[in-house]
Amino acid sequence: MRLKKIVAATAVSAAATAGMLTAGPVAQAAPGGDCPKLYVVAIPGTWETSAAPDQVHPHGMLGGVTDGLGDADIRTDYVTYAATAFPWEGDVYADSKQQAHDNARGMLEAMQQRCAATQFGIIGYSQGADAAGDLASEIGTGISTIRPEKVAAVGLLSDPRRSATDALIGPWVPGDGAGGARVGGFGWISDRTVTFCAVGDLYCSTEDDDFVMRVAGFAAQNSDGESSDSPNSGADAGALWNDLQGAGGIPALQGQLTEEANAERVGQLARFYGSGAHQNYQGYAVDNAGNTPATWLANWLREKA
Repeated sequence: MRLKKIVAATAVSAAATAGMLTAGPVAQAAPGGDCPKLYVVAIPGTWETSAAPDQVHPHGMLGGVTDGLGDADIRTDYVTYAATAFPWEGDVYADSKQQAHDNARGMLEAMQQRCAATQFGIIGYSQGADAAGDLASEIGTGISTIRPEKVAAVGLLSDPRRSATDALIGPWVPGDGAGGARVGGFGWISDRTVTFCAVGDLYCSTEDDDFVMRVAGFAAQNSDGESSDSPNSGADAGALWNDLQGAGGIPALQGQLTEEANAERVGQLARFYGSGAHQNYQGYAVDNAGNTPATWLANWLREKA
């Protein structure tokens, strides 16, 4: 019981700050005409939008990307969804993320049906990157209605399901995301998918042997017990269990839940929250030219149009 309480508390703490609101400029959709060359679907992070957003509400972290496009051949639309994490907000994390995924997919399906020559860009931040990455994975592995050849670019900022094998832009960071790497990766669109993870951002960079954080991330991903938000949840659980067994099994997890280990974790989380690493993407340089994820992605998307 004590173990369950500690793991649950860590899961809630992780979900609470995933995608914390970062103010940014209001992003305007580019006037790309009826059938633009590139159609960009942007999925904001937790608390950066809602199911019925105020039209003047800023789009948060991704505003720095979409405001930098400024091309008549590019149209940008933002995905609206609950963007919540807790039951008292209306939707738990898994339900909220599924809304983002389904709404984004519907927008791409409609454009695919209407504009045969239009290429797609998919971008997301935090919970939005979680949803965008899941959608991209489905497209790339051939289980989506969206054709892989339609996707020109995918950009993920602070993806909780980042894999160490994903194409990382910027300094190296350890481990995978807290939610565990996606089974199957990005398949046919791996060469068009990039990820950004700031040093010290625990949501997209969790050490392989930090099983408490990994269990908490898995719990957040599967926080709705009444729906199958992830068809790969069994495989995800199996991968986590195999890693735990390789490290010594349940005793290894229990060893990370001692009083001393818990005190260490409290300090680690306090340093993480205080560092602002998860909100630092507007000032985080990813190359020698000083580009941030926003300017890097804006340049890349313009090249694709």
